Amino acid sequence: MEDQEMQLKVRRVADKFTESMYVLANEPSVALYRLQEHVRRSLPELVQHKTDMQSWEEQSQGAIYTVEYAGSAVKSMTNSSLYFKSIDSLLRQAISMKEQISSSQGRRKKPVDSGMLKEGAEGHGPGM
Repeated sequence: MEDQEMQLKVRRVADKFTESMYVLANEPSVALYRLQEHVRRSLPELVQHKTDMQSWEEQSQGAIYTVEYAGSAVKSMTNSSLYFKSIDSLLRQAISMKEQISSSQGRRKKPVDSGMLKEGAEGHGPGM
């Protein structure tokens, strides 16, 4: 009887050991199968996210370029204030000169009265 009990105990231990070995041997393949399943399900969504991110990156790069270009334009406008001041000064000088020319031409061309011409012609004629 003891021999049968011993054989039964040995058989149980051997069966448990075999079962444990079977589980351990198959566990990596089950894990890899689950991993493959997960990748297959989540990959399309990840690809879509990647595509969206690339699109947003392109839009961002365009916006950054636009902002940098606008910033440089504003800087160049700020640096050109010296030129605008010079242009303003030259325009003021031109207006002043135009006014001087107009006023000097006005003095030279005084309106001549027709009555004065007749009187002057009579008193200073060739017969005097």
